[in-house]
Amino acid sequence: MIPTALSIAGSDPSGGAGIQADLKTFHQHKVYGMAVITLLTAQNTRGVQAVYVIKPAQVMRQLEAVLTDLPPQAAKTGALGDEKVLRAVARAARKFRFPLVVDPVMVSKHGAPLLKQSAIRIFIKELLPHAVLVTPNLCEAQVLSGTTVCDLESMEKAARIIAGLGSQAVLVKGGHLRGEAVDLFYQSGRIRLLKAPRIRTRHTHGTGCTYSAAITAELAKGQDLFSAITSAKKFITRAIRTSPGLGHGMGPVNHFS
Repeated sequence: MIPTALSIAGSDPSGGAGIQADLKTFHQHKVYGMAVITLLTAQNTRGVQAVYVIKPAQVMRQLEAVLTDLPPQAAKTGALGDEKVLRAVARAARKFRFPLVVDPVMVSKHGAPLLKQSAIRIFIKELLPHAVLVTPNLCEAQVLSGTTVCDLESMEKAARIIAGLGSQAVLVKGGHLRGEAVDLFYQSGRIRLLKAPRIRTRHTHGTGCTYSAAITAELAKGQDLFSAITSAKKFITRAIRTSPGLGHGMGPVNHFS
């Protein structure tokens, strides 16, 4: 039977991030992808022009429709928009019987806010405890941990703090560090590093969405967490290296990689 995976996230009409990137990534991993839309954006490779958050009841109707007919083997969250949608998704996550990857999408690649400041405390208290993995970048790790995150030492400190907030494991992504692209994985007191050569390109739109979706797809296929992350790291590295250079701004990665 074909594995199934679910994305609970925002829509990017230009196709580089959000549910569009997630579904492309699921498909590339031979996983049947489903999507619950939490917000709509008007954006392209040049930037985000508008964000429209969907009503919580509408999000829940989508989620209920999927779960009662096509329950996934794994799911992920992306941009959730505001505290009302966040609370609704967190309540639903209490009943999930499949692994949940939480990508704490707070700001778009172009700097547009995708999670209101008032929702961050709710994110920490109500959603994180249901995550098998949370995947913050350096800025998101800094917000979640309340500490400065700028090198491997501070990444480890932040990962330990974030794990203490309830997530079973933490992957702090070091894409904004200098030198190698090093991610730090923390689980049950153990630290492991995932390294890849740094690729000089501006075409990195949707990297976080694609990375977390690849992890989710591998979990849906029954991989253990670290194996899923290792496979996803290779996928996102290839996707960045072979980015097609679409658009006039910060283009998408290559989801066919």
